[in-house]
Amino acid sequence: MKEIQAIIQAYEEAQQQGKQTALATVVHVQGSSYRRPGARMLITQDGQLTGAISGGCLEGDALRKALLVMAQQQPMLVTYDTTDEDDAKLGVGLGCEGIIHIVIEPIQPQLPDNPIQLLKTISGQRQHAVLVMLFSLNDRREVQPGTCLLQLPGETITARMTSEALQKALTTDAKTAFINQVSATKTYISEGKQFTAFIELIKPAVSVVIIGAGNDAIPVAQMAHLLGWQVIVADGRPAYATTARFPTANQVLVTKPEKVVEQVTLDAQTVFVLMTHNYNYDLKVFRQLLNQRIPYIGMLGPRKKLVRMLDELKAEGIEPAAEQLASVFGPVGLNIGAENAEEIALSIIAEIKAVTAGRNGESLRNSADTIHPRVEKEVEEVKVS
Repeated sequence: MKEIQAIIQAYEEAQQQGKQTALATVVHVQGSSYRRPGARMLITQDGQLTGAISGGCLEGDALRKALLVMAQQQPMLVTYDTTDEDDAKLGVGLGCEGIIHIVIEPIQPQLPDNPIQLLKTISGQRQHAVLVMLFSLNDRREVQPGTCLLQLPGETITARMTSEALQKALTTDAKTAFINQVSATKTYISEGKQFTAFIELIKPAVSVVIIGAGNDAIPVAQMAHLLGWQVIVADGRPAYATTARFPTANQVLVTKPEKVVEQVTLDAQTVFVLMTHNYNYDLKVFRQLLNQRIPYIGMLGPRKKLVRMLDELKAEGIEPAAEQLASVFGPVGLNIGAENAEEIALSIIAEIKAVTAGRNGESLRNSADTIHPRVEKEVEEVKVS
C-alpha cells in the first residue's frame, strides 16, 4: 500500500506540472524475480520513476517502453526473460532466472476509471479490494486491455470491456478472490482470443495501535510509519501522548484504557502493541481486546507479566480460548538479541510483519521453500461466450 500511495502522490504532482505519465505493473512471473505480481512503478515523460518493478535492472528499459506507450496512448505488454541469453544481461545484477511480464499503461486523466483513479479509490478507504488486469501472453500485438475491473465490497467498477461474457466471468472470479482473500491468475478464451487476467487482492495497510507513549514507543511509531502503516498512539498521560513526540502518527489519543477500543477503527489489518509500562493500564486494554478479533496483540515485558494477566482474568471468570491466545505475543518481538529501544522496535515491527504475512519469521537460509511461491502456468483456463 505504501508504494500505491507514493505513486498516487507522484501522479498528482505530475498532473500539476502538466506531465504525461504511464503505469508499469508486474502482472505475471515464471521462475525467480525480485518483485512479484502487483509491483508497480509510475513513469513520467521526463523520466522520473516512483515505485519499482525490479531491483533496478529492468527500470531503464521499462522507461524507454513507457515513453513509447505515452506517445501511442496504448497499453503494452513487455516480457523480460532472464533465462534467455539476450535478456539475461537485464537480470545479471540480481542473478534472476525468471520470466517477468509487465503491462505498461498510459494514464489518461480525462477517464474517470483510469488505473490511478482506481488506485485512489482503493487507497481512500480501509477495506479489501480486488483489481483485475487483463493481457494477452500469446499475442503481444493484440490490444492489451490492462486494468479493467475493480471489485469492492458490494460494488463492481469496470472499464472499457467490449465482451459482456468476459466481463461477467471476470466479475465472478474477482468476487471469488474477494471471498477467498487470495490473488489468482487465470486464462480466458473469449471470441476466439486468449487473455490472461491477474486478479489481485489488495489489502489496506497495517494499522498499528501502540498502547503507551513512552520513549521506547517512539521508534516503533517511526518504523511503522516508514513501512507505510497507519499509526495510532494511545496513553493516559497528556505529557507523553503528544503530536510533538509522535509527529508521524496518524492519531495520538490521550485516553483512559477503557475508552481506547471505542476510539479506534478495528479491521482485519489492525494490530496492537501494549507497552505503557503500567500493568493496570495494559490489563484493562487487554481485557477489551480479547473480545475482538485482533490478528496480533503484542505484550511488552517478561512472560510472567502475561501469565499474571491471564491468571487475573481467569479469576474474574474470563478464560480466553486457544484461538484467542494464538494472536497474543508475549514477550513481544522476534528473538534477534535486541537490547536498546530501536532494536526492540525492530524486533516488534518484524514480528508484526511476519504474522500479518502468515510467515514464521525464520531465517530464509533455513527455509526449504522458495521465498515466493512459483507459478509456472495459469491456475485455470476458462472459456467464455
